[in-house]
Formats: sequence, structure tokens, C-alpha cells
Amino acid sequence: MNEQEIKALLEEQKQLISGFQQQNESLLKDRISKTDLDAYGANIRTRLDAIEAELLKFKEPQRGDENKDALAHKVIFEKALRKGFGALAPEEQKVMTVSDLTTGGYLAPADFTNELLKTVVEYSPMRQVARVVQTENRSKQWPKKTQSASAAWVSEIGSRTETTNPKFGLEEIPTHEMYALAKVSKQDIEDAKYDLLGFLREEFTEQFGVLEGTSFVSGDAVGKPEGFLTNASVGGFTGVTTSAKIVADDLFQVLYALKEAYARNATWVWKRSSTLAIAILKETTNQYIWQPGLQSGAPALVLGRPYIECPDMPAEASSAKAVAIGDWKRGYIIVDRVAIEVLEDPYASKSTGCIEISARKRVGGQVVLPEAIKIYTLKS
Repeated sequence: MNEQEIKALLEEQKQLISGFQQQNESLLKDRISKTDLDAYGANIRTRLDAIEAELLKFKEPQRGDENKDALAHKVIFEKALRKGFGALAPEEQKVMTVSDLTTGGYLAPADFTNELLKTVVEYSPMRQVARVVQTENRSKQWPKKTQSASAAWVSEIGSRTETTNPKFGLEEIPTHEMYALAKVSKQDIEDAKYDLLGFLREEFTEQFGVLEGTSFVSGDAVGKPEGFLTNASVGGFTGVTTSAKIVADDLFQVLYALKEAYARNATWVWKRSSTLAIAILKETTNQYIWQPGLQSGAPALVLGRPYIECPDMPAEASSAKAVAIGDWKRGYIIVDRVAIEVLEDPYASKSTGCIEISARKRVGGQVVLPEAIKIYTLKS
């Protein structure tokens, strides 16, 4: 088939399509019937298919012949217009798209944002309420009164004997060490568009907060701080009514187990889920017991005392120590020895082309005045 024959077929194809459009307009103007149009359309489609079959024989043009290449593309283009893109064969669908890297995707790079999306990491807010001190030694010591003096009544000239004298002890809080270590290839550090070293420093700091926060609540004092839940001298109240649930009456009991001097500065500590459990407590009249203040800027109080939500506290469960209250400034002390020290070691792993990023922190913490803290243990 030569070029003139191809042009003739294309012209005929064009006229057939134009004729069908005219007949369709005649139908809209009620000049012909739909039956006549259908019959006319069937004949046109038969002829168009025959023309297309002839033209498609020419769909693989010889390289260098620009006229043939243009005609072949025109044939495929008209086919797509009449029957839709899905009717084209795979070899006919030679389009440039960003979804295919080789046909244009490489030319449309993504817009890289130098910002890392991170999930929220929760950790104990005990540093907000406890007393925090610094030290330049391995531990911090306080003299502590272990026995009070006594007094007695006596007559005007009665004999006076020695009364009980005070006794003293020593409260010592040792500091413990936390560490984190990551190996990063030098090429990763050199080529990363994100501040990888800065990110690791932030990540280590955050995870130290998580680790120490857990210990302030439930640490066993073995190579780590002592938690107030694990101190055997901290008393409190155990529920006697509803099992595994926080009860309003029990909250009163544990609050009033504190001495008045401590209660005036006391703060509740519990898990966020316990805030919900307390918020939905109701009276027999179906009224909510807890009515948080709605005044702007005013803190929410429970039985007149503020609270903090601590993710390391146990949730409601049988025999769970779900609630604590205390004058934390007097009852619990946190000792910081070394804040956070970050070291970059390019030598330890040089044989593997890596740099070791390590961080350390020294901190201690323990209960120093057990009577200033009370624990509410749920009924089993």
C-alpha cells in the first residue's frame, strides 16, 4: 500500500464519519427514522472496520520515513477517539506517563520535604511534679530524721528524766546510667537530605525520657531508679467494693489517707484511660460525680486536687495500683548527674564504613518520704 492509497482510505474514513454525524443530526430533526439511521450506521461501521484493518497493516513504519510514521500515529489516534484508549493494543499505547519511570516518571521527581513525620511518643511526666536536683558526684545524700523527740508533763517540782531523743539516718540516691548506640554508614550521613545526626540526638533524648519515666513509676532500684509503686513503705488504700474498677468512695479514702500537710500540695497520678473512668462515674441520680471547671485557664481538679496523666501507670484491672496521690516535691526526688552526652566515634566501626553514634545519661530517683505518697489499689 502506497502513500496515496493510505491518504484515500483516510479521506474515505473521514467522509464516512462526517456522513454518520449528518444522518444523526437529521434524526434529531425528525427527517429520518431511527431504524433507517441504525441500518445506515451498521453499513458505515462495517466499512470503517475494513478501512481500519487496511490501515493497521501499516502501523509499523520504516525508521526514517517521517510521513509514514505520522500516518501510522494518526490511524492509532483516530482508533482511540472512536473506540476509546482501552481498545488499543499494548504496542499501540506508546504514551509518555509519569506512572512509568522509563516513559517520563524520571522527569517528574517528587517534591522532597526536609521534615520527618513522627508518631507521638508518650512518657511519664513525673519531672513536672517531683523534686529535681543536680549533683556532681555518683550519688546525692540527705540526713534524715528516723525518730522524733518526745515530751512529757511534769509537776512544779517533780523530777525530770530524759525523754526520747531524735534519731537520724542518711538518705542516699545513687545515679544510674542509660545508653543508646546506633551505627550509621558514612555515605548515609553524607548523602542524606535530612539531618540524620540531629534526628538521632532527638531520638535518643526522647527514648531516655521514656526509659527513666518508666523507672520513676515502677523501677526496681536495681541498676535503675526506684519507682514509687514498688517502694514497700508507701501505703495507701485497697478497694473493698467493685472489683477492678475505680470507685468514687475509694478516691475519698486514699485522699484522706494523706496527712493534711501533704494533701494541700497533692497531685493525682494515673493513666489517661483512668481519667475517662473517673469522668464517667455517676451518682444514683445518674448525675456525673466529677464536674470539671469550665472557666478558661482553670485546671481540672478531682476532689479539689490537680492530676497528671502518666502512661506508665497501670490501667484499671484486678489488684492494679491504678491511682497514686502525693506531695511529690517532698516525697520523691530525681537526681541528675549527667544530662545527655552524645559521642560520634568514626574509628570503632571504620572497617565497615560506619560511624557509631552513642549517647548516655546518668540519673537517679527514689522515694524519700513514703508518708507523703499514697497508692490506691483496685479491688481484686
